[in-house]
Amino acid sequence: MPSTVTVHRAPVLLPVSGPPVADGAVAVRGGVVVAAGAHHEVVSGLETGFEQIEWQGTIAPGLVNAHTHLQYSDMAAVGLGRYDGFEHWSHAFQEAYERPHDWAASAASGAAEALRWGTTALADIVTDPAAGGALHDAGLHGIVYWEVFNWKAGRWDAEGRARVTEALGRIPAPPATGLSPHAVYSLDTDVLHDLVEFAAELGLRQHIHAAEAASEDEFTRTGTGTLAEQWRQYGHADLQLLAGGGSGLGAISYLDRAGALTPSTHLAHGIYVDADDRALLRRRGVTVALCPRSNAVIGLDPPPVAAYLAEGNALAVGTDSLSSSPSLNPLADVAALHLLARAQGYREADLHERLLEAVTLGGARALGLEGSTGHLTPGARADFAVFDTASPDPLDARAELVETGSTPVTATHVDGALLWSSTAGHAKESTHA
Repeated sequence: MPSTVTVHRAPVLLPVSGPPVADGAVAVRGGVVVAAGAHHEVVSGLETGFEQIEWQGTIAPGLVNAHTHLQYSDMAAVGLGRYDGFEHWSHAFQEAYERPHDWAASAASGAAEALRWGTTALADIVTDPAAGGALHDAGLHGIVYWEVFNWKAGRWDAEGRARVTEALGRIPAPPATGLSPHAVYSLDTDVLHDLVEFAAELGLRQHIHAAEAASEDEFTRTGTGTLAEQWRQYGHADLQLLAGGGSGLGAISYLDRAGALTPSTHLAHGIYVDADDRALLRRRGVTVALCPRSNAVIGLDPPPVAAYLAEGNALAVGTDSLSSSPSLNPLADVAALHLLARAQGYREADLHERLLEAVTLGGARALGLEGSTGHLTPGARADFAVFDTASPDPLDARAELVETGSTPVTATHVDGALLWSSTAGHAKESTHA
């Protein structure tokens, strides 16, 4: 017997896959969108009776947080600080990281916060398998990326693949798992090459921190600079890039030579990139998850969002973790990107549309989930959030979401199920024969 259709109605619908709609609706059956659009068109196309829930505000696809570490949610004190650069912040992070932690509880609290911000899918990077169940337990979609950090060639050859395989096997499914080769400065060149091959053999997506520190280019090009000196002080002068005087390539080109830039890889941060780097990322089909609030906390330059937009790079949005960001609210990062884009000279009229797409469908594409989430289209998962926007005008409501970053979330649904709601709840339920 077919399951009941539930129609969710609101003054504004932002499907992302199409234009904004006044008096919109999403019809859901069995956790899947069966129709989305103007309310009168949706209900007239239904062949059977339905239940209806009327919400105030705006229905939009669930947000996709394309770069975070829920594991570090109990390190929020670090994220509330202010730092004068990557090396300064990393010292504070390391001190906090080395204290005792209940990583499972920390990640679970982060997953709960993500739902409160209207997030339904995440790229979550973990370093301890205990944190790997947070998305699974919360009923969220996304990918849990096992971070591969601080491996040198000799030890990797002896035990690396076996250790990574064991860790991946301890992460519950769903959702899917992936590999996160941490960064160009924390892995030997041979290890990075082998990780690319290993990910391809396992059919896993990759997620890499890249061009986050200004000194990454010096590190990969000549084995010099402040980041290189920091790693030498940590006792890693034998890293292949440092011992060999660099590769002669900047960070993005170095990743490309390693084979790491593919459509199944997305990067986090992408701050210190030039036009050639951005063009290379476009050719390789690589999405960049921008995390402007994290960058500001650490004391980094802002990402070149206007250039990315003008040149046509694929973009997503991430919050990073609470160890470098004041919250796990992706829309707050969207608001920061809006200000940056305008300050950097982006004047096109499509900015609201493109930034909302980046935090929904763009994130889904980064994770290889664009067929199932990040948009409200028949056949997609019924992953959506209800935002308490002030105006019934669709363009005004979209502008509020993008520009303020602080619109309250009324409800978050994953696969059609209500996983979080505010005390305000919905306006009215009814049954239609």
